[in-house]
Amino acid sequence: MKIVVIGGSGLIGSKLVEKLREHGHDPLPASPNTGVDTVTGEGLADALAGAEVVVDVSNAPDWDDDAVMKFFQTSTGNLLAAEAAAGVKHHVALSVVGTDRLTESGYFRAKLAQETLIRDSTIPYSIVHATQFFEFLTRIADSATDGNIVTLPPALIQPMAADDVASAVGRVAVGPPLNGVVEVAGPETFRLDELVRSLLDAQGDPREVVADPHARYFGIAPGERTLLPEDDAQIGETSLDSWLRESGVTATLATARK
Repeated sequence: MKIVVIGGSGLIGSKLVEKLREHGHDPLPASPNTGVDTVTGEGLADALAGAEVVVDVSNAPDWDDDAVMKFFQTSTGNLLAAEAAAGVKHHVALSVVGTDRLTESGYFRAKLAQETLIRDSTIPYSIVHATQFFEFLTRIADSATDGNIVTLPPALIQPMAADDVASAVGRVAVGPPLNGVVEVAGPETFRLDELVRSLLDAQGDPREVVADPHARYFGIAPGERTLLPEDDAQIGETSLDSWLRESGVTATLATARK
């Protein structure tokens, strides 16, 4: 089955392409690097010719409120129109757990607009909501750093490995359209501040992590359970300790668990 992966050279996309190939499918990684630009429409028609499934795991290059909204609306609109012309049977999109609860952020308002376009299109679809990736935890720390202090809310979070995200998206892509949302998450729950504190300690990072219930998380002030999935979420296999060992960081993070 030919499956076009939009954003196929990125963190999730490259892993997804590899997994689909291992299972005998014919994935086409599509991104500006391969001559396919969903914003301008360049290369879309040729890439989608003969495709049964399109998986969109792309992300906006600029997270400014106006820029990110323009990206997701333009990219998704162009993609859905090209899919309709090509006879694509299944559109799969990767989004974020809690998107509809995070609209204080311009990024998540843009993701919600993307999901609305998908739901309103004529293409059968599936939307995969994933929790935060382990691979982005250091970026979270960086975004919350002022001098040597990292200030984060003590919200609960259930992060997962990018490899597990790719596996979940792949399973959905080769199955029938859900015409709805499936949630995926990691196997463990942490307090965000304690998780980042333990990770930085494990990496020998001297920054101090401070918990503040009023601190922002990518522009929002999450409540205790805002970032958590529902009880019926699919759970990834990779624990944080396993991921740390595979990443070369060996530290005990028991104090971060709740």
